[in-house]
Order: sequence, then structure tokens, then C-alpha cells
Amino acid sequence: MEENISKNFIEKIIDEDLENGTYAKVVTRFPPEPNGYLHIGHAKSILLNYGLAQKYNGDFHLRFDDTNAKKENTEFVDSIVKDVEWLGAKYVGGIRYASNYFDDMYKAAIELIKKGKAYVDDLTAQQIREYRGTLTEPGKNSPYRDRSIEDNLDLFERMKNDEFKDGEKVLRAKIDMSSPNINMRDPIIYRVAHVTHHNTGDKWCIYPMYDFAHPIEDAIEGITHSICTLEFEDHRPLYNWVVEELGYPHPPKQIEFAKLYLTNVVTGKRYIKKLVEEGIVDGWDDPRLVTIAALRRRGFTPESLKMFMEMTSVTKSNSSADYAMLEYCIRDDLKPKAPRLMAVLDPIKLIIDNYPEKMTEYLDAPNNVENPELGSRKIPFEKELYIEREDFMIEPPKKYYRFFVGNEVRLMNAYFVTCTSYETDDNGNVTVIHGTYDPETKSGSGFNSRKVKGTIHWVSAHHSKKVTVRLYEQLVDEEKGVYNEDGSVNLNPNSLTVIHNAYIEENIKNYKAGDSFQFVRKGFFNIDPKDSTADHPIFNRIASMKSSFKLPK
Repeated sequence: MEENISKNFIEKIIDEDLENGTYAKVVTRFPPEPNGYLHIGHAKSILLNYGLAQKYNGDFHLRFDDTNAKKENTEFVDSIVKDVEWLGAKYVGGIRYASNYFDDMYKAAIELIKKGKAYVDDLTAQQIREYRGTLTEPGKNSPYRDRSIEDNLDLFERMKNDEFKDGEKVLRAKIDMSSPNINMRDPIIYRVAHVTHHNTGDKWCIYPMYDFAHPIEDAIEGITHSICTLEFEDHRPLYNWVVEELGYPHPPKQIEFAKLYLTNVVTGKRYIKKLVEEGIVDGWDDPRLVTIAALRRRGFTPESLKMFMEMTSVTKSNSSADYAMLEYCIRDDLKPKAPRLMAVLDPIKLIIDNYPEKMTEYLDAPNNVENPELGSRKIPFEKELYIEREDFMIEPPKKYYRFFVGNEVRLMNAYFVTCTSYETDDNGNVTVIHGTYDPETKSGSGFNSRKVKGTIHWVSAHHSKKVTVRLYEQLVDEEKGVYNEDGSVNLNPNSLTVIHNAYIEENIKNYKAGDSFQFVRKGFFNIDPKDSTADHPIFNRIASMKSSFKLPK
């Protein structure tokens, strides 16, 4: 019996193309513009394109669409390469650039002019907009539309030879000014721009427009399926017009899918850029953002992002995914593989009065109860410990099973301890808790003559490490929405809490930047790869222990 495998609409198109012999081999690409850092939506495109190439034993290309030199630089190129490689997408043929094909694009423009399919226009940008018409009214022809082929060839060469100022002349495709699709109303395909390009330097003072360059790049590289997001659907007729007019054999096929939208996050490059420039966030990789660099720095894994993308699926309909789903994926990925440690973020001292002075014993603790293969570790236990301040109350409510005077709890992986008293400062704040332990109740001893309802974590006061911990919440105020009426980001003032006096087990000695852990009862954390030092690790909270996301039944 054949296995019934559900396929998305893109895979069905590819299956049909291969069956009909339209293409002999599938070739996909990820074509970012290097004008900012990639965000989680780009991750979906990367994994989709690479996944299709893998599934059909084809090739995957990484190509920078660097046709807008004013907004592009090598910092963004480097960050994008790192993101793509971190996600595990293996591209063939090295890194490619649209600018590698500028000579081909120039020749293609000349070919269109010779065919009477392109002309040099003198209208200003404002006049071109006015002539273009509206969604309900057709455009009208430019007075320069019927220039002779000879004049257009001469003017276009002079554009290339630096004889005109920026905006003085443009090259337009000659299609149909009455087309119901505004993109087909004689679109600009080349403009004059005196700007140094990150890849070609000052070789060119004219640059192709994206809608003209992109189909040529795809055709030259032998891309079979040019997969993009829905906003390019209205551009598809122009894409097809370019490859058809230029006569490329086996022209690529553009297919659109729905973008990935995530609730209550900032993804727009111009908004992120403003946050960076105003110092509101710590660069493009601030862990409160959802750029791929930020997610990596916060501690998300490629596997968690792949799981998230699979859960959001590939469709033609726009929809939004809850950020809680993304957190669910990282929890699911880290639960079996992240070592567990005890960490106290808001410490208060616990003194066990009947424990021997100056004695330290080392107790056994599993590194991950869900994965025995990670082994165990020794944790130091002594008379003075730190516990969480919230694990003690003077006047506890009902069903509070942690420390209060007279109550017994289990110290995780250690002993039963009964709270006997506490000390306060002049303002009535609790400063020290006192208790006694029962040496017969050692963890692992088999003691079962009585039960306790509360179990709390702890660290040794003298055999622990003081660290900095960053607790992240959403950058955006979820109740008020992402953007204010003036277009600014509606910031959550509590998006970052920095704790400077947290304590963790001394077993953290052999850490390295980027390592992830589960802090017992507190959540998943990683060692910040940007700000941590050999002597002082800084921990970013990846996700808390609790989740509001529920898997659909």
C-alpha cells in the first residue's frame, strides 16, 4: 500500500513540471537584498527553497539582489551569509550577486531597445507617477515613448557614460499604458544613480531595477522555480514578460506563497533600523527582536525554527502565528538536550542550623531527567545556601507548599528541611531564613516514611557562581499593538530586566558562549555570545518554563 504523503501547492506544481519535462532538474534560490538583517520571515523562505531543492535532489543558490547600491553594504551581506549557513542551507556554486550580471543586464536592455520594447524617458519621477494613472483610470503615453531606436540606443549609452544627472533620464519598458496591472504600464527598468556599489565599486552609474534584474538573474542561473511572497503576485506578468521578450530557453516559473506573520513583533527593516539607530535595542541582534541573528543570540536553534516553519505550513493565504508557538518549538527542542542546572535569580540566604559547620558534601543530580544519556553531576551542599526569595512567605496563603515557619519542604536532590525562623532588617524585609534538616531524608536513600508537598531548588552559598541574567519579554506592548498612530513602535517598558546578583551552580565552569541550559523551575537560558567573558557569563532567557500555546488536536 502506497504511503499517502500530503504535499503543499508548490510541490504539486513542481511534480507536474517534472512529469511534463518542463525542467530536468529543480533549482531554487534565496535572493535577499543586503539592506538589513534577515528576520524570521526570511527564515521561512530560506528553509522552503532549500527544502525543495533537497526533496527533489536539485540545487539551491544564495544570491544577493544588490541592485540598489544606496541601501546596501557588506555588513548586511556578511550577516545574511552567516544566517543562511547557521540554518543549515547549503548553497552550490558559491555566493552569487545580481551585480555579477550587470553586463548581461545592460546587454539585455539594449536588446529590448533594438526590438522597440524599451525607450529612454525624460519625464521626472513625479510626472511618471502622474502619467501612470490609477487603479481605475488608465495611464497615458509619455511624449518620449516614440523615440527612434537609434535615439534610444544613443541616449542609453550616454546614460551609461555618465552624461546625465540622477533622475534626469530613465529607461522604461514599452508594454501597455492602459494595462489593468499598473506594473505593466511601461515600468522603469534602468535609472541613473551616482553611488559606489559594494561589489562593483564605481564601474556603473546606471543600475537596473529589481523587477527587470530579478528574472534575468534567475534565467541566467537556470532557476526553475522562483518562489517569492504574495506581494510579488502582481509583478509576475512583468517577470514573465522580461524572460519571454529576451527569449531565455526553459524560463523560470514564479510562484508566490503567503508570508509568515508573527503576532506582536517588529519585522519591518526600517522600524528595526530606527530602533537600532536610537539605541532602543542593542543592535540588529538584540535578543528582543526576531531577526535571525537576534534569535540565534537569544538561544534559539536551527532545529526549533525548522519545527516552527513546518507547523506554520506553506499556503496561499495570509495568516498570523502566535509568538507562543515559536517558544513552544524551542522548549520542545531543548527539553531533551539542554543540561539542567539550579540557579537562584533573587537570592535569600537559608541557614541550616543543625548541619555541621565547615562541611561540604557532594550530592548526585541528573543532568537531564528526560535524557539519562547526559549523565549526572555532583552538586555541593553545605550549611549556608541560597534559595529564591519567592520560596518563603511569612504569612502564606492556602495551598502554599514552600517555606514558611513550621513547614517542611524538599531541597531538590538533597534533604527535607523544616523552616524554623527568619531574620529581618530594620524595614521588616526578610534577610535570612533558618531551618533544620533531617539527615535520614537524603535524596536517593529510599526514604519514604513521610511525604512533603513542596520541592524547591537552591545553590550553595560558598560554592556557586555569581552571574548576570537577562529576562526578556516582548519588545512590543501586547495589549496596545505593535505600532502607534504616528507609526512609531509601541514599546513595552518591561521588555528587559537585568539581574546582576544571580547565583548558579559552580558546575558552569566549563561553559562556552552560546551554550544552552534549563534553569530548574525558571526556564531555558543561553550564554550570551556577544557580551559574556571568560570570567563572567551573561545568561539570556530564551523562554520561560510555562507556555500559553497548546498543540491543536
